[in-house]
Amino acid sequence: MTAIHTRPPALTVLAGRRAIQRLRQKDLDPGDVHVIPGAAGGPKALGLTGLDQAIFGDWLLRVPQERALIGASIGSWRFAAIASSDDPRAQLARLAELYTSQRFPKGSSIADITRKSVEFLETLLEGREDYLLNHPHYRLNIVVVRSRGLLEHDTRGRLVLGLMSAISANMVSRRHLGRFMERGIIHDHRLPTPVAKLVDFPSHQVELTRDNLIPALLASASIPMVMSGVSNIPGAPEGVYRDGGLLDYHLDLPYEQPGVVLYPHFTDKVIPGWFDKSLPWRRGDATRLQDVLLVAPSKEYLASLPDGKLPDRKDFERYMGDDAGREKAWRAAVAESQRLGDEFLELVESGRLKDVVRPLSGKH
Repeated sequence: MTAIHTRPPALTVLAGRRAIQRLRQKDLDPGDVHVIPGAAGGPKALGLTGLDQAIFGDWLLRVPQERALIGASIGSWRFAAIASSDDPRAQLARLAELYTSQRFPKGSSIADITRKSVEFLETLLEGREDYLLNHPHYRLNIVVVRSRGLLEHDTRGRLVLGLMSAISANMVSRRHLGRFMERGIIHDHRLPTPVAKLVDFPSHQVELTRDNLIPALLASASIPMVMSGVSNIPGAPEGVYRDGGLLDYHLDLPYEQPGVVLYPHFTDKVIPGWFDKSLPWRRGDATRLQDVLLVAPSKEYLASLPDGKLPDRKDFERYMGDDAGREKAWRAAVAESQRLGDEFLELVESGRLKDVVRPLSGKH
């Protein structure tokens, strides 16, 4: 008798306490989803292309309704792509190809990378800003940070000193980061931001407009020491703005909405801030995450990819001098990600989602 070999699951599905209770009561329906977060993570987003295409280009379209998209860094770029066209599948493919084909020769300066990033966003949106701002269903929320103290400076010495001070303060307690940065959310005025009153850090909200759309997107991904900070976003408090992932790496936020927060994510963990990546005891808050349904690539799936992982920023160094090799690996990961989308659709359409979901761990 011939043995039947089945592929291990491509997806890991985790959920907060209240989201699991909902799934036990009824199968997930697109109408249950009003909020979708998008984490910072650079090229890792390319490895979610197929999952995003299935969610935004198929499943959510079955129940058109107003939905808040809230993203930091590449998360905001993904959502800008999705909301800038009536064909999100094509725009996500365009985002992946534009990102993959970027090349940064050895010795590229911060100014070079910043300039190329502006060109990237202008090419991605290609005059679709008004469509995005008037999208019938999606309401974009872009997370940034406003720099304080030494982080306001782009001169290398002061910025390095500011970052070292912020890292040291964060080791003691995450709340100390408020001395170094302030959270900003640039949001579609047609819908309140999908989070409760933010009291963990100084925070402000700004209306998203045609004038501040690209500056906000650029700021949201402006990693210190890699890209220049963005000065004086139109309509926002005066200052230098940087990567939203510094404070809200995986968007561990107090979501307020009537259903499930669907979270297509790169990993099975929610890490609060960028400086918490090396601190295994820092995890998302279970109360904040109680409505979250997190869908991420499984460990077995990741092991099957080129280099055994999603594309990441270190690949630019790993493949230095071999851009063609990096692009081949990234395109393979993008192509393989269709498995993620296919499996998600199968799980929601068959009602098997509740059978594979596991509790999303977080600090209590």
